[in-house]
Amino acid sequence: MNHTIVNPILKDEVTFTQRAAQTDGRITTLNVRLMPGGGPPMHRHRDFEETFIVLEGELTITLRNDNITLHAGDEFTVKRNHAHRFSNTSDRPVEFSTVIRPGSTGFENALCILYGLARDQRTLPDGTPSNLVELAVIARMSDMRLTGMAVLMSPLMRLLSLVGRCRRVDRQLIKTYCRW
Repeated sequence: MNHTIVNPILKDEVTFTQRAAQTDGRITTLNVRLMPGGGPPMHRHRDFEETFIVLEGELTITLRNDNITLHAGDEFTVKRNHAHRFSNTSDRPVEFSTVIRPGSTGFENALCILYGLARDQRTLPDGTPSNLVELAVIARMSDMRLTGMAVLMSPLMRLLSLVGRCRRVDRQLIKTYCRW
């Protein structure tokens, strides 16, 4: 059964078409509608790879200093630990599928939490959680590791994530926002 979440701040929409729990952990599959200017900062994932398949519009994948523009029908896989970002640099929404291998319940939960916090007006204007402990917990949960100068924040983020786990912030966020 598909589950759709909407970020009311960014106007992005994500539909979970296959969750890790449904595929014995093999894959997570999402359909995404990303608005112009949208996309996360440069990051990497240690635990999974991401395949982007454009359905409509243009999606830009940035790898270090290289930009790759994908169009409808194009596909690109970002391997584990490779720094990347995806973005919509066009003036129209882009629709694409993302396949995550192996599947990641943590990533799925993190997206639901991020969109739920936005809905509850608990984020900054760019959609980033306003509570640093929650941000650190979500980053760890999603296996999103920042790159470049942002790496300097890693020790603080690890500490804040530990504080969040000790206070069971992760469990409370999942209970509040992850309604499968």
